[in-house]
Amino acid sequence: MGPDVPLLNDYKQEFFLKRFPQTVLGGPRFKLGYCAPPYIYVNQIILFLMPWVLGGVGTLLYQLGVMKDYYTAALSGGLMFVTALILQMTNLYAKQKTVTVERIQIQNTLTDEDEFEFSSCVGSETVKFIISGKKYIINTVFHSLLAGVLCGLGTWYLLPNRITLLYSNIGGTVMIFVFGWVTICIGEYSLIINTATETATFQALDTYEITALMRPFYIFVFIAVDLAHRFAVNTPILEQTNQILHIIFLFLPFLWAMGILPPLDALFLWGMEQLLEFGLGGSPMSSNTKLLVMFLISAGTAIASYFIPSTLGVVLFMTGFGFILSLNLSEIGFAFKHTMISHLSSSKFKNVHRGLRIQFGWREFIFYLTVLTFTLIEASLLHQFAGFSSFSKVSPQAIVSYILIILLIIVWILREIQRVYLFGIFRNPFYPKDVRTVTVFMEKQRRLMKVGVVRRILLTLVSPFAMIAFLSLDRSLQNLHSVSVCIGFTRIFRMVWQNTENALLDIVVVSVAEMLVLNPDLWWNKSLDTGIRLLLVGVLRDRLLQFVSKLQFAIAIVLTSWTEKKQRRKSTATLVTLNVVFFPILLTFIAISALLSSPLLPLFTLPVFLIGFPRPIRSWPGPVGGTACVCSDTVYYQQMVPSLAVALQSALAAGSLGLSLPGSHYLCRFQDRLMWILVLEKGFTYCGVNIKGLELQETSCHAAEAHRVDEIFEMAFEHQEQTKILSPNRYFGHILTPCTVLPVRLYSDAKNVLSGIIDSHENLKRLKDDFIKVLVWMLVQYCYKKSKTWESLGNADKNKKGSFPENQHSRAIERSRPLREEDSFSVDTIEDWTDDSDIFDLEPRMKDRREPGQWGTTPKVHLSIPGSVETQSQDSPQEMSPEDKLYRAVVLGLPAVDKGKQQEVLPKVAFSCSYSELLSIPEEWRTAPVPTSKVNEMRQRFPEEWYHFILSQLDFFHLKEKPSNLLEDLMKDKALKDLYIHGVLSCCFGLFGLDNTVPAPSHVFRAYTGGIPWSVGLDWLTGKPELFQLALKAFRYTFKLMVDKASLGPVENFKELVNYLEEYENDWYIGLVSDLEWQQAVLQEKPYLFSLGHDPNMGIYTGRVLTLQELLVQVGKLNDEAVRGQWANLSWELLYATNDDEERYSIQAHPVLLRNLTVQAADPPLGYPIYSSELLHLPLF
Repeated sequence: MGPDVPLLNDYKQEFFLKRFPQTVLGGPRFKLGYCAPPYIYVNQIILFLMPWVLGGVGTLLYQLGVMKDYYTAALSGGLMFVTALILQMTNLYAKQKTVTVERIQIQNTLTDEDEFEFSSCVGSETVKFIISGKKYIINTVFHSLLAGVLCGLGTWYLLPNRITLLYSNIGGTVMIFVFGWVTICIGEYSLIINTATETATFQALDTYEITALMRPFYIFVFIAVDLAHRFAVNTPILEQTNQILHIIFLFLPFLWAMGILPPLDALFLWGMEQLLEFGLGGSPMSSNTKLLVMFLISAGTAIASYFIPSTLGVVLFMTGFGFILSLNLSEIGFAFKHTMISHLSSSKFKNVHRGLRIQFGWREFIFYLTVLTFTLIEASLLHQFAGFSSFSKVSPQAIVSYILIILLIIVWILREIQRVYLFGIFRNPFYPKDVRTVTVFMEKQRRLMKVGVVRRILLTLVSPFAMIAFLSLDRSLQNLHSVSVCIGFTRIFRMVWQNTENALLDIVVVSVAEMLVLNPDLWWNKSLDTGIRLLLVGVLRDRLLQFVSKLQFAIAIVLTSWTEKKQRRKSTATLVTLNVVFFPILLTFIAISALLSSPLLPLFTLPVFLIGFPRPIRSWPGPVGGTACVCSDTVYYQQMVPSLAVALQSALAAGSLGLSLPGSHYLCRFQDRLMWILVLEKGFTYCGVNIKGLELQETSCHAAEAHRVDEIFEMAFEHQEQTKILSPNRYFGHILTPCTVLPVRLYSDAKNVLSGIIDSHENLKRLKDDFIKVLVWMLVQYCYKKSKTWESLGNADKNKKGSFPENQHSRAIERSRPLREEDSFSVDTIEDWTDDSDIFDLEPRMKDRREPGQWGTTPKVHLSIPGSVETQSQDSPQEMSPEDKLYRAVVLGLPAVDKGKQQEVLPKVAFSCSYSELLSIPEEWRTAPVPTSKVNEMRQRFPEEWYHFILSQLDFFHLKEKPSNLLEDLMKDKALKDLYIHGVLSCCFGLFGLDNTVPAPSHVFRAYTGGIPWSVGLDWLTGKPELFQLALKAFRYTFKLMVDKASLGPVENFKELVNYLEEYENDWYIGLVSDLEWQQAVLQEKPYLFSLGHDPNMGIYTGRVLTLQELLVQVGKLNDEAVRGQWANLSWELLYATNDDEERYSIQAHPVLLRNLTVQAADPPLGYPIYSSELLHLPLF
């Protein structure tokens, strides 16, 4: 697609132009797209201005001195409540009048498209069109009550006398009064009449009608400040705030329309996350429930510390709870729960407990307990005996500060030298060069692994204890019952463990500032204690990093919109010029976005920037890993994720992935696989991540971006020319910065063209002989394994000679045969109908008949006559599968058989060796309709030496008593050999027919895939499903053997051939990619998988080999703000503009922003990853 593909197609443009004015005004629909009577517009205008009219009544009475201000508010509120109730009841009446039964509707994003037919000014269709109504009765009452309160307080808020007292300006009073009431009318209309679709949409569906509360909520926030100002005496800061907010109040409709103010669900989640992280020292959580629980516990801890009567108690309380809350409490609780269950219940729970001990067991418990004990001892001793001296350049706290500065520098250096690029700009001279194989990489990386271990020790143990010492020595802790101390120190005592690297940086910054600014009268030293200083530095650090990332993202969009030719649109020059001219405004937008911790939203991913609404760091409302677009390729990610998680665990602990914080994104690449990793939560010695797998079937856009990813990783890890010291990163400024490579156990995928092998006449000529050998081996192995099963199952029924009775043999076979095996070309296997039979039997009757000379009972199917209609009985004793019903077909052209006639039974085989019965193939496998001449021909072709060699390899260890010459007797038994000749001939007859021609490559491909054209032999063979599967498996082994012989050379002897076949059996899955068994083999981690394919366009046959081995996966860090910004645009574009066009501009390939891959990695339904893991807890010991 070209760069000038429409941002919105014509249909969506018209839809958007109708929806946006509705959003701006809060719900009135003045642009319908079809002709409507004038009263539709008049009615909406009247309802829109109704709150102003009712509020105006109260305002007039107040201005005339008839009523006091609060009575005025009560009057206006009461009138609005009654009006709202009347409107809602009118809507209910209109619905009941037109529809008797109506399904509860869920808000549909396309309801704007419904076309109504109006009959009168107050007709039911008119009422339903203008007043949308509520889904729940409780909302009808609650929203009406809320509308009354809003109108009453709004009247109070906008009383002209009150506004004049604030500004002492008549012109300002008029402006605020008029436009303030417009704001209130917009809020009231969205609450009562019709809720507009918001540009700030977090949830795809508004199930509980929360969207209607969004605009009134923000109005209440402004009114609350005004009420506080009214009742608080002599508070200048409140007065100034109120003055500013009265002006901002006029711009609320603009903020709503631009989607800057978040919906309520996103607002509360974002607010809790920000307070937990920056106010209480915690970490963002992976789910809403965990976030709420952790926020309440953390807030309770901070409040409880305020009431502790002694300073030592406060220090111990903060230190202990700071450490405990930084642990992975959900996993610890989960492990504890199952430990208790395993002790209190039966032993069946012990396996669960054993698996969980990898995550949390006695070793971890003792480690945590030891660390907690030493922490409490250190904090209490230092606070008690050395915590009274003020900060000076030689005080104990200053000495600890010097140690912390040294620790920060060492930890920072040890982290950077483990990455391939220093600061993402220069190549690291210490990083291994030309990394291609695991062995070479691991050999070269040993030094860096030692560096990682040292850094882990410094970060996990040394740094926290040093920071605890610094905090315990602070004089601010001597102040009891101080709110600032409780908040600041509760936060930092926890952050020391929860986010050690950032806490170390914050403490060093504060201590350096104290050393440089020793003036006690300065505001920094006089008004703020150490805890609040650390809080302010932490917020400033986070917002500064966000500002830099957002700025880098914005510059990348502006530059690449011109430098990348495929991104250059007709409007690009204008947009770039505007961004340059108004760069200060762009910086302001970026600063506000960073301050709010909200994404910078590039509209349609063009250089047109808006401030997105604040939302949780994970960007999406649903549970982690809850949904994915599962397909056949998903299994490759399912197989590799456990190993990748282990590799990530080591890399995160060592620091080779850089500073990984909640909200960090990583991209992993191996062959055609792309793994997207999102860090969700982090604490002391643990990290919670989500891993997504992107599609393997590459589209053109996907392929273009994946190719650029490969170029970046190859330049970093493989190219030899990067040997110069501190050579620059050619792709600096790209959204992706390479970090390191990880050894992961996964499948490598190799595809080869089989031209010259499958079409070789010599290879095809030997194919049949090899197939006979492989089939003989497979039949012998099958019967031998069956004999082991029968021996274990029927040991009590063995006769004195050690052979199995024939009835047990036939029963075992009969149990393994499905119902459809009864169909064959033998007339005797069908119980025919007679003149006395009921041709309209509802279900074939199952009869047990014992024939003379036949052991055991064989269920037979009674079939209806040709041409009769098959119906199914209601009281059928067994439910038949569709496949069995298909096989229950009418057999044509068979003569009627006398009811009294006995079935013809194959003569009993007379074995010369009594143990031959153990290796006897099932009787029905010898009933193929083949002429005697072909049997004699097969006798001549039968590989007797190979047959004897296979028998000689059997051990019969499962037999308690066996003669010493057992194998020799089996080899001499001609009857047993004849059975195998018949079995092999039956399979050859089914797959190749009766002729001796060399099979064509197309026939070989069809035989491999099981898609051979119908023939008499194939029909007989498919009637024996177990034999057919054995034959198909043997043919696939034979084909793989042909490929191996062509590649590796001929087979020298029988021993080597057996080794090949045993390897195929044990280590390979040879089949088709589309087979269910293929996916099961991948999940079971079969070492090798082979599949045959055909490209009809090129006319070539291909072989695909998957090999399980430990290989290097390349990992790079993504610009977090670039991902959040693109996801914010995706959410706006699909949920508000409903621009779901598969060829839209914002999903086209962008080699720098990786736009297509980023859209794929979003949570469904907006994104489409084929795999998404649950939250993975990675221990970082």
